[in-house]
Amino acid sequence: MKRVVVTGLGAVTPIGNNVQEYWNSLINGVSGAAPITRFDTTQFKTKFACEVKNFDASPIFEKNEIRKYDLFTQYALYAADEAVKNANIDFDSLNKNRIGVIWGCGDGGISTFEEQIGEYKLGNGTPRFSPFFIPKRIVNIASGVISIKYGLRGINYTTAAACSASNTAIIDAFNYIRWGKADMMITGGSEASVTESSIGGFNASKALSTLNDDYSKASRPFDATRDGFVLGEGAGVVILESYEHAIKRNAVILAEIVGGGLAADAYHLTGTHPEGEGAVLGMELALEEAGISPDQIDYINAHATSTPTGDLSELKAVEKVFGINPNANISATKSMTGHLLGGAGAIEAIACIKAVQENIVPPTINTQKVEPEVADKFNLTLGKAQSRIVNYAMSNTFGFGGHVASSIFKKFTE
Repeated sequence: MKRVVVTGLGAVTPIGNNVQEYWNSLINGVSGAAPITRFDTTQFKTKFACEVKNFDASPIFEKNEIRKYDLFTQYALYAADEAVKNANIDFDSLNKNRIGVIWGCGDGGISTFEEQIGEYKLGNGTPRFSPFFIPKRIVNIASGVISIKYGLRGINYTTAAACSASNTAIIDAFNYIRWGKADMMITGGSEASVTESSIGGFNASKALSTLNDDYSKASRPFDATRDGFVLGEGAGVVILESYEHAIKRNAVILAEIVGGGLAADAYHLTGTHPEGEGAVLGMELALEEAGISPDQIDYINAHATSTPTGDLSELKAVEKVFGINPNANISATKSMTGHLLGGAGAIEAIACIKAVQENIVPPTINTQKVEPEVADKFNLTLGKAQSRIVNYAMSNTFGFGGHVASSIFKKFTE
């Protein structure tokens, strides 16, 4: 098995439109929640979300190009551009047949779908659809257009595993490289689901917070008063390559990925297993693959969306794997970014990689009264970032349908 290293990062998030802005906001505890600007929320129970702010796609798109891409694809290309530059990649000097793209996404072009169906209805059933309608909305298009932009002919597909999609994509990319089937992968995920149907649908399932009067504090993972997640959007990109490939091109190595565990709850359509059975299996598999014991993990970026059942079941799983008061700091960065659905694992992987690089654990904000059942069992990094040596960081993600993905990043050493 080949060693797999991280050589580039890119991000578009509700709290920063590049990696450094995003990281600075994370460690300073900045909330990305604000009133929704995309549509009139008068009739909706939830009137706020974590939207991407001041996004300008023009630096990487020609004016007539933008109309070809849904926002989730624009975010993907923008973040990929940053990651490629960050990794200092000259693709023309590399074997493009062995460089691929594996992307994660849950909803795809949902805003495009809403717009086109709306226009169809207004036209009294006249089928006047844009020629870009289908390629704009399909969930796999971001991986395709990234490969087209850079001429990459290697492995290319999109994982659709709900909220664990981009973590699954990262683990798949890791596996293909360590198996020797690729030299480099652009991986991560994106989502742009702040739309009427998403807010309405999640409201109908009672998954979203309705704390409209105090929206900046609505995402409060582990808090006894939590009432649901805050919807987010954006993209995260991680460049992975084999250690040998990175050394040969004199790349700066940011971290190493050493383990990935994929599993399922096999329990419920939307809810996590109350005892975290799938999460336990995913974390154990990741640790086994990394060849480390639970006490070697220094930081766990929890899935922790701020839902009543999900947060508690995850901590029960952590207790089963790591014990009470484990070595690891735990934090829920969704308290700041909101929940990016299929893109969540990508930006949370970046949070883990930066924690490993900088020896700083980002905080869990807004949580005032920890769920009594777990209040004295874990260091949840409440309120402010904590400096500590982070040699290993774990990222957990769970999705509707019971999908589980846990990945482990390590401080790079020769």
